[in-house]
Amino acid sequence: MSEIHRRASLAGCPGCEEPLESGDLFCGACGYDLSAVPAPPGDRPTVAITVPAQGVAASAAGPVEWPAASEAGSSDVPAPTHRPADLPGVDSGGRPLPTAERAAVRFDEPGGTAPEAPGEPSGDFELAAPDPRTVEHAAAGAAGGAKICVACRSGRVDPDGYCENCGHAQPRERDHMEQELGSVAAVSDRGLRHHRNEDAFAVSCTALPDGSPAVVAVVCDGVSSASRPDEASAAAASAANEALLESLPRGTHPQQAMHEAILAASEAVNALAQDSGQALEHEQQRHQNAPACTLVGAIAAGGLLVVGWVGDSRVYWVPKDRADPPARLTEDDSWAAQMVAAGLMNEAEAYADERAHAITGWLGADAYELEPHTASFKPDRPGLVVVCTDGLWNYAEGAAEMAAAVPSDAYERPLHGAQVLVGHALDGGGHDNVTVALLPFAVAAPGAGSA
Repeated sequence: MSEIHRRASLAGCPGCEEPLESGDLFCGACGYDLSAVPAPPGDRPTVAITVPAQGVAASAAGPVEWPAASEAGSSDVPAPTHRPADLPGVDSGGRPLPTAERAAVRFDEPGGTAPEAPGEPSGDFELAAPDPRTVEHAAAGAAGGAKICVACRSGRVDPDGYCENCGHAQPRERDHMEQELGSVAAVSDRGLRHHRNEDAFAVSCTALPDGSPAVVAVVCDGVSSASRPDEASAAAASAANEALLESLPRGTHPQQAMHEAILAASEAVNALAQDSGQALEHEQQRHQNAPACTLVGAIAAGGLLVVGWVGDSRVYWVPKDRADPPARLTEDDSWAAQMVAAGLMNEAEAYADERAHAITGWLGADAYELEPHTASFKPDRPGLVVVCTDGLWNYAEGAAEMAAAVPSDAYERPLHGAQVLVGHALDGGGHDNVTVALLPFAVAAPGAGSA
């Protein structure tokens, strides 16, 4: 969900460059201990780590103190010099560091030999003894099957996603997700301001009793002001998808199946609040901050397009022939939508208000009353169904704006189209998590009448 933007003038975290608030002791994104940050040093030029050419005089700062070479063996051949590029290394993302000559890289193998290079004799060599602290952490992690930190490459990662050795926050699997399944695809991204991705999606394909295909897309957006919003969205998306995969093959009407799927998703989110490990002292306090999320879904089956939703995530219809008008197929459960429906504001005024995104419907134990919305359509022409959270439609709110953001080949390449739409939101600022699923809707008999 949307959040108040932090002031750009505040300093950024030294570990991840996340903007900081005045008085912060720890970075909320990566856990960096800000109290241990030293005073910034004076400006210094970048110094390249290179081996000085032979015959070049030392700088005024004094000669470089190279380690003494080992004594020559019986063959009177001096031991080889280890240069910075001789040993393999990785950057903070785990990728190999570039080297001038890949053939000069020495591999850490027992009894390994250095390859011959111009001006450098060959001979056996041994690597320096590793740091015992690194060995201890790495060995413990490998023995227990635990993940190893991507920053220090030695510490184990705890269940909360932080390194037990250096404290570095690890990249989460949900920071960026993509899935393509047949003719449906979805992409979800953490965005540029949130420290985690609280969106979730599920896409699937099944068959109706007559053997015709049924394609499903479900997108959920965790409510940031509630507890464990990422768990809520994941539970809702999974439960709704499983319910649809169970009911559609039995012959349940897609609109009824969507209604039942939303109820199943609601029960899954409610169960999170009943988790004994998360229960608060008083029942009332527990419900005030119960896990919550929104849900929107679409089904293409039997010539019908069925949509269902609770909250402010949306479904748009973008015709394959862009000469035809696009449309928005859902109505938000939000303060702005209520103002427009009551005739108190026009749409532009309502959505410009700071209260616009306050939702009036959601899935969660503290929801006032669950009111699943469903609608059924029978398109008479092919088109693209866009299922998304407000992290996208904040940057393409109207149907025409959304259609303009959808690439022209998205009907044939839904995954690429979803990637482009996520990029559109990130280019616009990426203030929220961004999730979109694209479901191409085919019409077998062009010109069929609408329902």
